[in-house]
Amino acid sequence: MSALAAEETAATSASTIIGAFEATVARRGDNLAAKYRGDDGGWTQSSWNEMDRERKTLAAGLLELGLSKGDRVVILSNSCWRWMVADLAIQSCASETVPIYQSNLPHEAEYIINDCGAVVVFAEDAEQLAKLNEKRSEIGNVRKVVVFDGSDDSSDWTMKYSELMAQGEAALSKQAAALAERQNSVQGSDILTIIYTSGTTGRPKGVVLTHDNMFYEAKTSMSVGLIGDEDMQLLFLPMAHVFAKVLQCIWFYGGHQMAIDADTTRIVENLGQVKPTVMASVPRIFEKVFAKVVGGGLETPGIKGKLFKWAVGVNDRYAQLMIDGRPVPFGLEFQLSLAKKLVFSKVNQRLNDTFGGNMRFFISGGAPLPKKMAYFFSNAGILILEGYGLTETSAASCVNRPDANKIGSVGLPLPGTEVKIAEDGEILIKGPGVMREYYGRPEATSEVKLDGGWFATGDIGVIDGDGFVKITDRKKDLIVTAGGKNVAPQNIESAFKSANPLISQVMVHGDKRKYLVALVTLEPEAAQKLGAENGVQGGYEEICRSQAARDAVQATLDGVNANLAKYETIKKFAILDKDFEIGEELTPTLKVKRKFCNEKFKSILDSFYDEQVAD
Repeated sequence: MSALAAEETAATSASTIIGAFEATVARRGDNLAAKYRGDDGGWTQSSWNEMDRERKTLAAGLLELGLSKGDRVVILSNSCWRWMVADLAIQSCASETVPIYQSNLPHEAEYIINDCGAVVVFAEDAEQLAKLNEKRSEIGNVRKVVVFDGSDDSSDWTMKYSELMAQGEAALSKQAAALAERQNSVQGSDILTIIYTSGTTGRPKGVVLTHDNMFYEAKTSMSVGLIGDEDMQLLFLPMAHVFAKVLQCIWFYGGHQMAIDADTTRIVENLGQVKPTVMASVPRIFEKVFAKVVGGGLETPGIKGKLFKWAVGVNDRYAQLMIDGRPVPFGLEFQLSLAKKLVFSKVNQRLNDTFGGNMRFFISGGAPLPKKMAYFFSNAGILILEGYGLTETSAASCVNRPDANKIGSVGLPLPGTEVKIAEDGEILIKGPGVMREYYGRPEATSEVKLDGGWFATGDIGVIDGDGFVKITDRKKDLIVTAGGKNVAPQNIESAFKSANPLISQVMVHGDKRKYLVALVTLEPEAAQKLGAENGVQGGYEEICRSQAARDAVQATLDGVNANLAKYETIKKFAILDKDFEIGEELTPTLKVKRKFCNEKFKSILDSFYDEQVAD
């Protein structure tokens, strides 16, 4: 190869994610790359050089399986170390990764595998393998299933991860030249991954994201100060979600440390052990922390409990004025400063201890962060930077920054990304992060990729005078009442959930109806406390049916309604005796499946309108 050709190859490689990873290995080689839970449940760690060695070995094993350039490989697994290595190995073979949520049902996995034409599947464990075995006759393209945790069914269709690694080790020298050639052939315009939307309505679509898309996201996210190469980040989000994917690509590009554990029941434990400086999360995690802190504070006996309740009330009044864009009276400003000194400073100390003591800030995305909750954390000195993007825009299009944060907004557009508002209020985005297409769906692609390179997000929003973007709702979720009023249900639902730690999920309903109603579920732990305090006999279901629960939800609803326009108020509600679950009422990203819920609970929703209620 000539010197010029070598330079061109290096330049090409550097603009791909696998090229960025190699550059990080060259720069950070012996530095710590990751901590992760090993097979024994304890923490194991790896340097960048060790990670590089493992991905090359696995890649050689994949070449031995006959993986070709452009082949698609599915990873059906929760986030883990082997997920990361497998993804790098797939990229090294100039192939394409297609993630599937570990919570997906067999028929959902079958659909994605067949739609993308995958030839190899990595499966996390025996549970995921069972899904594939159930659909084996329907997924004929799959030549081999590789199981991460060592479990298999001893068939010729499956093999253990350790076995593929052994094959790769034996073939590493033989495959070295082919592997280098394959990797050097990867261009920025090549497909990095196909991520399937979680499908709140209809069949999921495969979003085609290129190396160029994610390289831009990684480079630009670092340029605005979201993360530095000395940070430690805790990752628990599922890698089948684009939010986690972009975090992974930033990690490969920047070379900071990553702690990986998908077990959300261990988040607090992990925070104390790995002491991260940055953590990204969906709002549901912050809601749970908020519920625990506020619930505990309100239950504190004596003067401390009364003082905490007063501080929460001050926060809520202040937040509501800020949300409404009204001036804050001097008296309330004084009360807030006093609340920060007497109450929120102690909340800050408690939260910092919980978070490991080194946390610089959190990043929130994937769904709206309830505004009153955001002000609560802010007043407690905890910085949460909310961002916005879609799978189709490679996750991050807008984000607040440490030096430019406006609560209630999703921040400023990333450098190189343009945002504008269409005549009907829809947010349009143009930039290097916008997807190439929906896989095999040209008609669906043309519906959202408009003239001039603009992408129609399906979200409704505004841009304020400082350039910060604010989301008001999903275009498809907007409720139009029988009286012709447009209502944004997510805003009401967020206000409801942040008003009382007892509330777990809320779904507002009322399209083409005379008034709005809601389905409500309760936080199990808070519900048990409510039941005990009110002498309710029985378990969770009995508590949900109790008058005590109804009274508590009604009081919360009255408070929320007081801050809404008359046509936005909830007139009736039902407390369900079972919380929403992923795979049922919730998507894997914890969004409510409105269409599914409207059908599942149709009889309850219809019953709300049997009687006349004043508008």
